[in-house]
Amino acid sequence: MFQMSSFSVGRWAGLLTLAGALTLTGCAAPTVSARVTSFQQWPTGVEGQTYQFVVADPNQLNNLEYQSYQDMVRAGIGATGLVEAQPGAKGRFDVSFTYGTSQTQVMVRRAYDPYFYGGYGYGGYGGFYGARPWGPGFGYWGPEWVDVPMAVQRNSLSLKIRDTQRGGAEVYRSTAFILSQGDDFMRTMPYLVRAIFDNFPGNNGAEREIEFPLR
Repeated sequence: MFQMSSFSVGRWAGLLTLAGALTLTGCAAPTVSARVTSFQQWPTGVEGQTYQFVVADPNQLNNLEYQSYQDMVRAGIGATGLVEAQPGAKGRFDVSFTYGTSQTQVMVRRAYDPYFYGGYGYGGYGGFYGARPWGPGFGYWGPEWVDVPMAVQRNSLSLKIRDTQRGGAEVYRSTAFILSQGDDFMRTMPYLVRAIFDNFPGNNGAEREIEFPLR
């Protein structure tokens, strides 16, 4: 389980997302950010080589949800320079992926001012994270801040590419995740795919946070 407490929190259309999620600051346009970790031993000179999808789990066979996500991965895999093998033909690379969502917990900073509100301010989930608001109702020094636990969903995508000319050796492995307040996996999947292939193949063992404009 991941413990995340250092990412900004924002609001958009009533949806609170954290740490690789929706961020709305002031008048800035909202963005989605994903946390991605990648490992690679990508061979040189393979542009134009072919690949095929292989299921990572037997439950993915004839699964409409998997097929929908496969189309998203197919659209994003162009960054590798590979092309999909024709039906019945054997490609050099095997591409597999898994996905899912699980519950985890993060710490959210909330305003606390018992003199004015008798407890946590702003109502709902957390309000703001970071800069302290200054204004009526909080006294000259503004409210106190406390960190409180909050349950969120961890939406993740893991992808592997294996080279059949090297005995099926892994040449690329990447995992990305986005945290959200509710069950928003289908909304996050396009951003997870983009994160997986962003700056492909990247540095071996690289971990970074990537932000995308919200669409």
